[in-house]
Order: sequence, then structure tokens, then C-alpha cells
Amino acid sequence: MRKILLAILLLLPLACTAVPRSFSPGDIVPDSYLAGHGADSFFSASPIPDGIFAAMQGKSYKADCPVPREDLRYITVLHRDIEGRAIVGEMVVSALISADLLEIFRALYEASYPIERMRLVDLYDADDETSMRANNSSCFNFRFITGSTKVSKHGLGLAVDINTLYNPYHKVRPDGSDHVEPATAVPYLDRTADFPYKIVKGDLCYRLFIEHGFTWGGEWTSLKDYQHFEK
Repeated sequence: MRKILLAILLLLPLACTAVPRSFSPGDIVPDSYLAGHGADSFFSASPIPDGIFAAMQGKSYKADCPVPREDLRYITVLHRDIEGRAIVGEMVVSALISADLLEIFRALYEASYPIERMRLVDLYDADDETSMRANNSSCFNFRFITGSTKVSKHGLGLAVDINTLYNPYHKVRPDGSDHVEPATAVPYLDRTADFPYKIVKGDLCYRLFIEHGFTWGGEWTSLKDYQHFEK
């Protein structure tokens, strides 16, 4: 019987055990439900469930990943999109920042700060470009810093990317050309323009992360990473 139950869990690798049974990550939660039940049950941090960890193998959690499973946490939150809809979000993060992120995302949710999508990067085969093009907000993904052999803060679960399409990574190459991630985000390099989901210095997202001891890639000088907060 135990083997049968384990097989069922592995067939449902991204099922969320923290949120109410009637909802899963990515689901829209009606405000009528929240009015009657509240939002507390949607905000949680737990050791990574077996099914989710299985789905991470060879994707965000690669064979050479030095971070022990027990040092990571699976968190669930609610976030609202630009239309004001409450959506179940999920992330795998370092245990060192899980409490910070629960506080930050709760405050963002309560202020209706728009975040379009928050799903595990494994749904995109842990391909950052694909995830960013979908404007997906995420944290843990074992990889190296672009153009180097140094482990990224994402590879340690200590960096969070928010609204990634509209807040791109941008570096000017030595030949003067632009390196932009995601490649589809070129229209959003103009930070004086008005568009949805843009992070700006001083806004609520910026203030909350800074108050919790994170640094913002939008303030770096050698390059700009407007989506990126790390600790």
C-alpha cells in the first residue's frame, strides 16, 4: 500500500499540500472564498514534499547541486495580478529566507501589488529564458551566474526574480551591443516608460525587500537586473 501511495504522489509532482485541498498552484481564488475563509491557509513554508522534489530532479535540482534538500523550503502564497485576481503562488527557496519571503509576499498581496505568475521553474524545464518570457516569478534554480563559473544566488535559493519579462537583465557587452534576458524584454529596457508590472526604486516591492536585507539588481552599476533581489 505504501508503494502505491508513493507512486500516486510521484504522478502528481506539483500538487500543493499547503493550500486548501480545493486549490492548487496557479489557481485563481475567488474573493468570495477569501471573504469567508481568509487568506492565512495559503501562506506557508514546509520541507519540500517528495513529489515536488522528484519533479525537480534534473531540472532545478541538478546532479551537481551542492545545496542539501533539507536546506530548502517549499512556500505557498497568494498574489494578485494586474486585474486584481488572487492566485495561488509557489516557490522553492532557501530556508534562510523563507520567513522573509512569507512576510514580503503577504504584504504585497494585502496591498494588491501586481505579480502575474509565480510557479516553480521546473514547469519550464528549469529554462530561465522560457520562464522569464512567461513573466514568471521564481527563486531556486541551480545554475551559474551568466557568463561565469560561479554559482548564482538562485542556485543557493537566496535570490528572487519578480515579474521577469517587464524587469529584464541588461548588460552592455564590450562591443557596445546589448545582452538582454529574456530576449523578448527589449521593449522594457526604457525604465522611464509606463507599463505594467514594472519595479521601480521606492515602490512597495523594492521597499519590502530592502527592509528585509535584500539588495536590488536594479541598483547595480556594471549591469542592471531589475527583476532580481538577493540576500
